[in-house]
Amino acid sequence: MGSTVFAVFLPLALAVVMFGLGLTLTIDDFARVLRFPKAAVIALACQMVVLPAICLGLTYLFGLDGALAVGMMLLAASPGGPSANLFSHVAGGNVALNITLTAINSVLAVFTMPLVVALSTALFLDDTGSLGLRPDKFAQVFAIVLVPVAIGMWVHRRFASWAQSRRGTVKILSVVVLALVVAAAVGKNVDTLTENIGTLAAICLLFAIVSLTIGYFAPLVFRVRADQAIASAMEIGVHNGAIAIAIAVAASVLRDDTMAVPGAVYGVLMNIPAAIAAFLLARRARQDQPAAEPSVVR
Repeated sequence: MGSTVFAVFLPLALAVVMFGLGLTLTIDDFARVLRFPKAAVIALACQMVVLPAICLGLTYLFGLDGALAVGMMLLAASPGGPSANLFSHVAGGNVALNITLTAINSVLAVFTMPLVVALSTALFLDDTGSLGLRPDKFAQVFAIVLVPVAIGMWVHRRFASWAQSRRGTVKILSVVVLALVVAAAVGKNVDTLTENIGTLAAICLLFAIVSLTIGYFAPLVFRVRADQAIASAMEIGVHNGAIAIAIAVAASVLRDDTMAVPGAVYGVLMNIPAAIAAFLLARRARQDQPAAEPSVVR
């Protein structure tokens, strides 16, 4: 009975979270990319290609395997987290770029997350047919993730005033739902967490530091403005661990909530390097941002 409730509740919980995300997105968020195409393309390339490759290398370096390794890859494929906007604002980044990247990443992740997880499952798990590259598993991810986002965006467009008034309520509900999901995932895997806490803490911290570093310096190499490089660093360095956890524990999607453990560890520890990076970058931002566009925090 409990497993049945879990199998039904978790996909519905994730759908609520993704609907809430959709309520925050507009067509303008995607169109805004035309105002800084170079920064967006570089950040997206790092997010979609470079970071999964680096995360794969780290899993081998730290000897991580099985469901925990797949969980790390799922984390690497997840879009930027909501706190990326806050860290970017504090650091003097262009938060308008953060909003744009979050919008695009959230949609692209619907396609890239199942692909990355399918490939990493083939690498790190026995061939049990639990995920593979089967179309039905992709369809489940699309249904649970993409459809609620699309509905949320449609509601925002069709009933803008209602969406605006309910956005705070939905956000609070999403936070509560995610907290319950995280608590459930950690509670069911407390032994796995305890046994691997040292390795997971090290790999999650290193992954966060590497992500922030690449996100900042890669745009600068291509002569992208400093405030946009800061936004890129925070968007790439602050992954949405909660989404990775929710998808991992949604029984109808992956059927192995051990994959949620890396996301839970990362979700706590990534705040340390992100806060340090924001503090260090904030002092430089003032001299590099005079010509930057006003930042907008959602």
